[in-house]
Amino acid sequence: MKHPDYNSPSELKSFLDEQGFAMQKKFGQNFMINGEARKKIVDVLYPKEGEVIWEVGPGLGCMTEEIMNRGAKLNAFEIDKGFIGLLHQFFEEQESKGKFSITEGDVLKTWKKQYENSSEKPVKLFGNLPYNIAATFIADTIVEGLIFDKCVFTVQKEVTERVAAAPGTENYSAFSVLCQWGYEVKKGMVLSSANFWPRPNVASQAFSLEKKKVSVPCKDNRLFVKVVHALFASRRKTLFNNIKPLLLPGMNAEEIFDKAGINKMERAENLSVEQFAKITDVLSDCLYSAKI
Repeated sequence: MKHPDYNSPSELKSFLDEQGFAMQKKFGQNFMINGEARKKIVDVLYPKEGEVIWEVGPGLGCMTEEIMNRGAKLNAFEIDKGFIGLLHQFFEEQESKGKFSITEGDVLKTWKKQYENSSEKPVKLFGNLPYNIAATFIADTIVEGLIFDKCVFTVQKEVTERVAAAPGTENYSAFSVLCQWGYEVKKGMVLSSANFWPRPNVASQAFSLEKKKVSVPCKDNRLFVKVVHALFASRRKTLFNNIKPLLLPGMNAEEIFDKAGINKMERAENLSVEQFAKITDVLSDCLYSAKI
């Protein structure tokens, strides 16, 4: 089956109407209808011949086609059963050659199994991510130690601001720390709502994550994430107060910050990624000693 003109809202609407599909707001479906913008964003991803790339939320495959045109192998994660059926038809030839596959269902529930069962591991990640899963999905992959060579996402502009925010700024958050722990963040092109159909209510922005050449060491990835979330749990509270839910009975929060060389009265929004890692390592040692 030939796909509709990805640049034409009227043709997309007619095609979906003919197929009996209704847009699913709960899945955050918006199609990028600017062909030049699609090419520029895929240029940032820089797919290479034979590379295995994951795409989250391909929709009708407008970006999928652009990526595979560069010679990459692509596995798409899609939750909409109607779109899944169409993608199989649109990319039937590529699928028959082993260059395209689909993982069905909620990516938050399926990505780990897909990764474990894949004989060819993905090196890059791409997605036009809805806000409601962007932070969780990116954090989950980092927690599990899956750091891609490069990720390129298109999200609400405010999400990009959070990802790239520096310590001491209003937008600096747990999400910022997690992304900057594993990656170098680079902001990309801003896309007005006119670049999408249906038009979203907010502007979007692309950003890329490139694997750090020198990672920030940490003894326990899972504990690191718990520490980051706990210390940001209440932005008005100090580190001393926010860390308490992670402590075992009898443990001294003040001692942890003394050993880490960090002021207990500081707030999470002012800490660097390295300082979060230092607190995690000290806490890890203290938890281990408390259990012996």
